[in-house]
Amino acid sequence: MFSKRVKPPQNFGDIRAFLGEGTSFSGTLQFEGTVRLDGRFEGDISGGDLLIIGETATVRADIKVGSLVVGGRLEGNIVARKRVEILSTAQVSGSIKTSSLIVCDGAALNGSCEMRREEAKVVHLNQKRGDEAQGIGLR
Repeated sequence: MFSKRVKPPQNFGDIRAFLGEGTSFSGTLQFEGTVRLDGRFEGDISGGDLLIIGETATVRADIKVGSLVVGGRLEGNIVARKRVEILSTAQVSGSIKTSSLIVCDGAALNGSCEMRREEAKVVHLNQKRGDEAQGIGLR
């Protein structure tokens, strides 16, 4: 009876940290994995994975993450390596730099956006100089 472990609620999935509604925090948040904020946060946020800002959250922060989903209020600059998704309930003010941006109908976005693609890779072919010239009709 006492040896059984209590399982966390299933809707939390792989969330490693959670700031609930009605709570507030000021400072620096560094994380790996998935983090969800539903309360008030002010400061700096950095992590390699997913940050979720819930509908009830109010966040004033500069953010550098892998991916970001915003459902609440966010004021600050965002750098997301992979993706930013702004839900219909979101209000976002600030600059966004990302590879992929999704803005749902009804969302408020005030600021600038810079779309960055993954860096192109240069492939070097081992060809003779004469072959290169012949291929483009220079002979």
